[in-house]
Amino acid sequence: MTSEHKMSLTPLTVGFRKLEPHAILPKRPNHGDVGYDLSSAYEYIVKPHGKALINTQLQVTLPEGTYGRVAGRSGLAWKSFITVAGGIIDPSYKGALCVILYNHGSDEFVVKPGDRIAQLILEQCLVVDVVEMTGADSQSTAAETKVLDRPGFPPTLV
Repeated sequence: MTSEHKMSLTPLTVGFRKLEPHAILPKRPNHGDVGYDLSSAYEYIVKPHGKALINTQLQVTLPEGTYGRVAGRSGLAWKSFITVAGGIIDPSYKGALCVILYNHGSDEFVVKPGDRIAQLILEQCLVVDVVEMTGADSQSTAAETKVLDRPGFPPTLV
């Protein structure tokens, strides 16, 4: 690749603020990993077939053009039946990062301070303006569009 074909990439940074001194900054376990491990700041007990809101005591500042996605850890799911409720972190969110854990097992699950509970994945996003379409603006009109209602399925436009 010639120098004229190389892209100039500016490294992005994500900022974290500890809201409590014992909070643990996220880190990627291995170079090249996508997820940043999020850790619990406190001890919690997640009851069987229950859920808990786990506080990391971290505040995040995301790079422009990105959002955060909270994802589960496969080891917790496989070994302990613990999953993470989906979560989107908007760039404007300035509160403490919390993670919803679901216990699908029949035993209590204990979360200790410092336990890795989820992963934070940064994803690029496109933010667009919403405009209302009128019949004259859209490619099809209400008269041209039929809705097929089928039991058990959402309406399908054809």
